[in-house]
Order: sequence, then C-alpha cells, then structure tokens
Amino acid sequence: MDANENAIEKVDNWKPKVLIIGAVLGALVGLGAAFLLAQNAEKEGKAPQISTGDGVKLGVLVMSLLRTVSTLGEGN
Repeated sequence: MDANENAIEKVDNWKPKVLIIGAVLGALVGLGAAFLLAQNAEKEGKAPQISTGDGVKLGVLVMSLLRTVSTLGEGN
C-alpha cells in the first residue's frame, strides 16, 4: 500500500515544479526584455516609449506563444 501511495505522490508532485520553473523562466525573460528596452532607450538618449501599435503587436505575439506552448503535449 505504501508503494502505491508513494507512486501517486510522485505523479502528483510534478505540477508545483512545472509552475515554479515556468515562473522563474518567465521572470528571467521579462527581465531580459526590460533590460533590452532600457539599453535601447539609453542609446537613443530618451525615456523608453512603446506605441499603441507596438503594444498590440507584442500582445498578439505573446498570446500566440502561449497558444503554441499549450499545444506542446498534445502530440499533433
């Protein structure tokens, strides 16, 4: 009985690990993007500005990426 309970715990234990890894990777990617934006603004000598059109493009890109990630395990 203990072996079955341990097997179930190991199967159920993956979700927090995936969430933590995803959160850390998302934070690192966001930090990298902010760094690149700040670096570009410094080169131009003015505060960073993102137009509405650029914001929409970025939003669509992020949604597309999330949709692609959500289909990774489907096997299609």
